[in-house]
Amino acid sequence: MAEGGVEPGDDGPAPGPGPGPGPELALVEGSAGRAGRVGDPGDLVALARQVQQANDFVRANACSKLTVIAEQIRHLQEQARKVLDEANRDADLHHVACNLVKKPGNVYYMYRRESGQRYFSILSPKEWGTTPHEFLGAYKLQHDMSWTPIEDIERRDAEITALEKLLNRQAALPQCTEPNFQGLTKSHK
Repeated sequence: MAEGGVEPGDDGPAPGPGPGPGPELALVEGSAGRAGRVGDPGDLVALARQVQQANDFVRANACSKLTVIAEQIRHLQEQARKVLDEANRDADLHHVACNLVKKPGNVYYMYRRESGQRYFSILSPKEWGTTPHEFLGAYKLQHDMSWTPIEDIERRDAEITALEKLLNRQAALPQCTEPNFQGLTKSHK
């Protein structure tokens, strides 16, 4: 043993526990000679508290993230229901009787005869004056062959216009070999 009771390569006595649980807390020491030494019982309690606190934080963090995912799932389920409802409506409207070739971009007016048969016309109830049959609604045939109810046409047309502008801007972006967000927020000339 060297002078002062310290072995060569040993940095001296290990620091004692700090005032509370923290990064200094360590019951298992690196030197095999001291591993079996009994520590202060307070150290064990502080370590147990720290482990419990860490478990609580991990659990709270996981619950928080799972809550966000659950909300996203609910939102996606709502979107999926909406898509399916619209697809069913569109399929149904494509089977409505029509004596003319339907062209995307036009609005069609749906009526019901006394027999119950539904049909499309290009004449609105105003254009008829006195409608011969019950008016059921008006729909615009979109270029993707989906139908937009008349009350949603203005909103849908605004969405399509905004998306077309975005697509045109992206087409005008300069070639780049690294990530570039230029042009996504302001026009590029």
